[in-house]
Amino acid sequence: MLTGLSWLSLEVKYLEPARVFYDEQLGLSVRERGDDEIVATAGETDLVLRRPSGLPRGGLHTHYAFAIPDDEYDDWWDRLSETHDLEEAQFGPMRSLYLYDPDGNCVELGQQAVAGPGIDGIFEVVLEVEAIDRARDFYEELGFETVDEGDDRTRIRLHGPMALELWEPHLGLADARGGVHVDLGFETDQPRAALAAVRDRVQTVDRETDDEIVVRDPDGHVLTFLAP
Repeated sequence: MLTGLSWLSLEVKYLEPARVFYDEQLGLSVRERGDDEIVATAGETDLVLRRPSGLPRGGLHTHYAFAIPDDEYDDWWDRLSETHDLEEAQFGPMRSLYLYDPDGNCVELGQQAVAGPGIDGIFEVVLEVEAIDRARDFYEELGFETVDEGDDRTRIRLHGPMALELWEPHLGLADARGGVHVDLGFETDQPRAALAAVRDRVQTVDRETDDEIVVRDPDGHVLTFLAP
C-alpha cells in the first residue's frame, strides 16, 4: 500500500549547526532552505530539519539509519571518528556505526546494498510508542509486516517502504531512543485507501484530499500519504 519513504522530519533548535552536520560532515545536498526549515536529500528520501515554529513539529531524539555502500564503511569510520565518539554494531555480515547530531538524534550509517557514492537513502526509522501491540496493529493495516520481536517485548521490527522499529520507552544500541512526534511522508498510489485502512485508529485526520492525506497515528506521530 505504501511504496516509498518521501521524507523524515527532525526538530532542530538552530538551523546552522544542523546544516553543518548533515551537509558538511555527512555530505547531504541541501535542496531548500527557508527561515525555519532546511530540506536535504538522502537518496530518494528528503531529510527535513525544522525549527519548532509551528505544526507539525519534527521528531525529537529520533533514531534512524542512513544506507551507505559496503565498501565505504571503513572510510566513513575513519573520517567521522576524528571528531565524533562512535559506536559500532554488527548485524550478520553488515556493520553499522552510530553517532549523535547536534540535537540529540541518534544517526546510524549502515552497510547496505546501495550504489552510493555516499549516503544513499534512509533504511530504518525508530518510533517510540506507548503500547507495542496497538502500534503494530496500526502499521500492519498499512501493509507493514512484522519480522522480529525483541525478547523482552519492548521493541518490534517491521518491513515496508523501509524498516520501521516500534519501541516502548527504553534505551537501545548507542543509548538511542525512539522518536516522539515524528513526521513521516509516504508515497502511495492510493492515499484514500491508506486512510480507509486506519481511519478508525488514528487520533486525527488533519488533511484530506485526493492526492494528500495527513493523519496522526495512535501515538501522535504525523503521517502523510502522498500520491506520486
